[in-house]
Amino acid sequence: MAAELTGGCLCGGVRYELTEPPQSASYCHCTRCQRRSGTAASPQVRVTPGTVRFLSGEELVRWWEPPDGFPKGFCSVCGSALFSRPPGKTEPTSVRFGTLDDDPGIRPQWRQFVEYAAVWEPIPEDGLPRYPEGRP
Repeated sequence: MAAELTGGCLCGGVRYELTEPPQSASYCHCTRCQRRSGTAASPQVRVTPGTVRFLSGEELVRWWEPPDGFPKGFCSVCGSALFSRPPGKTEPTSVRFGTLDDDPGIRPQWRQFVEYAAVWEPIPEDGLPRYPEGRP
């Protein structure tokens, strides 16, 4: 990881940095991620709670809290999907790959919720472990 890994939303209103390297990375193929991202899978890095530090625009981040899943953080101006966090928590624990400015130094290590993978985009044969539901 670069000395300082930064990222932000499409409009530039939200800017953040990671104060520690990501712990892991994965692809999520669940229907919720498909609808939230408009893609077949959502690549994300897992981070330690408290290691996302806002540089600007924290007040622009809104959270959608589903009744049965992880809350999703997005920019209220441009709609960029940015983060997720465990239910009942306030700190992001997952950051969307596409919002990072530079190479995070980690690659996705597994694919989860492949039982719900989009039929219109086959999962590539990339050798990553696949889990029908969440990774155990």
